[in-house]
Amino acid sequence: MSTTTTVDRAFRAALYDNTDTALDTGASLLAADPSADAELGRRGEQFVATAWQRGWQPADVVRIVRRELDDLHVRLASALIRQETGQRPSPGPRWAAQLQGLDAGPPHAGDRFAHATAVLELYRLLLRLPALEPLDAPGRSATPRQPQSRMLTRIRALLAKAEATGYPEEAEALSAKAQELMARHSIDEALLAARTDAEDTPGACRIGVDPPYETVKAVLLDAVAAANRCRAVWHEALGFSTVVGFEPDLEAVELLYTSLLVQATAAMTTAEAAQRKGGRKRTKTFRQSFLAAYAHRIGDRLQAAAEGQTAGNEGELLPVLAARDVAVAERTELLFPATVTTRLRGVSDAAGWEQGAAAADRAQVAGRQRLP
Repeated sequence: MSTTTTVDRAFRAALYDNTDTALDTGASLLAADPSADAELGRRGEQFVATAWQRGWQPADVVRIVRRELDDLHVRLASALIRQETGQRPSPGPRWAAQLQGLDAGPPHAGDRFAHATAVLELYRLLLRLPALEPLDAPGRSATPRQPQSRMLTRIRALLAKAEATGYPEEAEALSAKAQELMARHSIDEALLAARTDAEDTPGACRIGVDPPYETVKAVLLDAVAAANRCRAVWHEALGFSTVVGFEPDLEAVELLYTSLLVQATAAMTTAEAAQRKGGRKRTKTFRQSFLAAYAHRIGDRLQAAAEGQTAGNEGELLPVLAARDVAVAERTELLFPATVTTRLRGVSDAAGWEQGAAAADRAQVAGRQRLP
């Protein structure tokens, strides 16, 4: 029996039938034929290549595998991605960074039957991936500005310290400084592109929005995106939001959203502990309300801070930013011609709302200095 025939028989048995019996049949065929391993791996690389054609990127594939399966499948997917992409240069810095972040653990599990079962489970998922909107804009350079600039390295370091410190005042000061550097970086890049007539166009990236409380987390991400002159579209079923904007602003959104989410979660945990000491049992509704209030208040303060950055620079800066806003809106409309609005539900705990709003106030996100 040829190895191709073994793999084909296993696929016919397992990939197009969702039952455990079918999965066991396919895994048994593969486990009994070690000579089929190479062909099985080659077919996996084909599934990965098809995912790229459907608009997926490495981080997207790993995210959906982690969401739907488990750590072993993540390691298997990471190994397939490395094998499939290892023979050619990365399309750009963002793609290269995603490849560097792949899980490096061993992709094998237990005996041959257990390994074959995991592989087939992964292939079932890859086979059913829907088409996504391609994020590369027509005419957009495949090698945009290197995102790991010295400025962004400083911003990352400041936010990491803000997340790690146990002193609210220190976190406030660090976050405020990070915001100031983000604003300077974004505006400097916009003015430089305008002065040099650089062919700069909006890009897009996908940011994971993980459970629990995905809706309020998506609202927080939307607020951060809007304040940084980007637009976010949430894909609830797939667990991510697509953020559209210019490269420096996309970097700011990724960094700030991640940091604020960490700080909000820590503040919520502290608030819950205080409530328990007072004899009040906290619930899912409290946490939902806390995060919703945090997102709402942070959004207002970020927007006010962003508007304040243009003061004193209106003559040259406002036309540049207005043109960028139009470009981002057009790019978003091209990617997502039909979107719907999601209503935020489950926000009914007054104590949670008050605590979340207070935590947002303590974040001091508006404490940026005016640009000279």
